[in-house]
Amino acid sequence: MIATDTLELAAAPTKAAASLPPGLAGTPDDREMLRAAVDLTRDIATARPGIYWPDMLGSAALGYAALAGAILLENPLLAALSGVVSAVALYRALLFIHELTHIHKTALPGFRFGWNLLVGIPMMIPSLMYEGVHTLHHARTRYGTAEDPEYLPLALMKPWSLPVFALSALLLPIGLLIRSAVLVPLGVVIPPLRKLVWERASSLSINPDFRRRPPEGDFARMVFWQELGASVWAIFLVSWSATHSWRPLLIGLAVISLTALLNQIRTLVAHLWENEGEAMTVTGQYLDSVNVPPPAALAPLWAPVGLRYHALHHLLPSMPYHSLDEAHRRLRQHLGLGSTYEKANYVGLMPLLGRLVRSTMMAR
Repeated sequence: MIATDTLELAAAPTKAAASLPPGLAGTPDDREMLRAAVDLTRDIATARPGIYWPDMLGSAALGYAALAGAILLENPLLAALSGVVSAVALYRALLFIHELTHIHKTALPGFRFGWNLLVGIPMMIPSLMYEGVHTLHHARTRYGTAEDPEYLPLALMKPWSLPVFALSALLLPIGLLIRSAVLVPLGVVIPPLRKLVWERASSLSINPDFRRRPPEGDFARMVFWQELGASVWAIFLVSWSATHSWRPLLIGLAVISLTALLNQIRTLVAHLWENEGEAMTVTGQYLDSVNVPPPAALAPLWAPVGLRYHALHHLLPSMPYHSLDEAHRRLRQHLGLGSTYEKANYVGLMPLLGRLVRSTMMAR
């Protein structure tokens, strides 16, 4: 975990600047910030079931109730509004998958099972698609390199790549339906297909060169049950729709498309995307990441479940989402406005998107 790395780095001798690569990858570690991040937050590092469960359950309940409205309401405007509410609520419920990858397995008994049953499998995004993948993004030697499944140097790519990147998310639910209803069942009898689907279509990654390693041990058993549940659900959806009506399924897919688009837009501003493949220091990773703290009022909608503090999360990946606001307040107060910590704090979504667009135009 980065928190452990932080303690080790804070005690280690300073690395010679001449040995560091250029750009953010060559940023020396700010040991005062790294030490403070750990020392000032020890008392708020425990996940609280009384926050996780009501938040997840309430978000899912609102999402599904609004989805029912989108399907059943005859007024097109009200149906569309219900669909938007459903997408936003299910987006929040879905992003608890991020918490599942970081919290200790014993921290929230039953939460992984409950989330998969109520959110992951119904949306055909079980936790297997993030667990064992997202943690590679936090590995100190992988972040921003070709081995990082969740990194592309978007700021250094051509301007047209940004709308393509964002809008490609609209096709995600169709791909998920085909994956669970067709490809996974066929993979049971066609081993090469099973290998291909696992390596290339079983993770929420954005790096097209990423290949996932086969699951092992307890994780492999978890994968089996989650894949079974998602496939049974997907086959049921297609079968019911074929014999009754395609309208509910199509509306559901449209809502998931909107949640995927929201997440893809958030991803565009989660980092500065300026690394060209060099391994980075922890401070370099932090500065290549983004916090959008208060008073940015809309950040909890487009970056829910603590993801408005994405840079802070890279300092403290195991910190529960409900503690990030307090951790941010403490660090900002302790380190001051002129500190390294302050350099990853931004005012909102649109300025970040504008910065990214300008970077692509300058890079090419």
